[in-house]
Amino acid sequence: MKKWLSWIFLFAVLLFIYLPIVILAIYSFTNSAIIGKWNGFSFDLYKQLFTVERLRKTILNTVLLAVLASGLSAILGTLGAIGVFYNKKWLGKYVKSASHIPVINAEIVTAISLALVFALFNIGRSYFALLMGHMVLCTPFVMLSVLPKLKQMDGSLYEAALDLGATPTQALFKVIIPEIMPGIFSGFMLAITLSLDDYMISAYTKPTTLDTISTYVYQAVKNQNKSMLPALRALSAVIFFVMIIVVIVINLRASKKSAVKSTVK
Repeated sequence: MKKWLSWIFLFAVLLFIYLPIVILAIYSFTNSAIIGKWNGFSFDLYKQLFTVERLRKTILNTVLLAVLASGLSAILGTLGAIGVFYNKKWLGKYVKSASHIPVINAEIVTAISLALVFALFNIGRSYFALLMGHMVLCTPFVMLSVLPKLKQMDGSLYEAALDLGATPTQALFKVIIPEIMPGIFSGFMLAITLSLDDYMISAYTKPTTLDTISTYVYQAVKNQNKSMLPALRALSAVIFFVMIIVVIVINLRASKKSAVKSTVK
């Protein structure tokens, strides 16, 4: 009885979380203006993602921004995590504590702070300000993903590499980086998700000539532009299915590695 109840509870939770997304995905295959009205099976909304100039440009801008910001955040966050981990003095502890502030801080506070700082230095709304804002948002999450991998790593590997004649730089790139690569990749994927999803920082830092998916959606909903809204169903479905594929691939690779390790042992 307890087993059945646990399955029912799990199914109810999953249904509550994913049912709206499933409905959205289903109605992305019809060109009706509203959800609830079915005009027949069609790929028209998906075609609009590639044929409507403004929407296509918005998607391209968002993806390029997410990849660039996430890549730079992965580098900066990894270096920060390594510095914090190997700095056993008070400085490392304070930097680690400070890196948690953007994670728990309200995003609106970060957005307003960035806008004020950029205005102080006369930077204004620009792509540089937008990129820096996304890096401020993503870098702490990369650090939080890399630090656990550093703690799990055998600390003697780095010292052994130095004893065998490797320079500190060689030991970093040939020993430490490969060991913590799963954490770096997880942080990179998390950073991409945060960048794609961000609205607050984008709204306060982006130039007026550039739109991201989040600001595009906000303008479509705010103005009740019926010509813009339906295609967003297809866009949301694409993002959702891409994330599912990425999660499946990551889990399959992790299972394969675990199986190989078990065979070796």
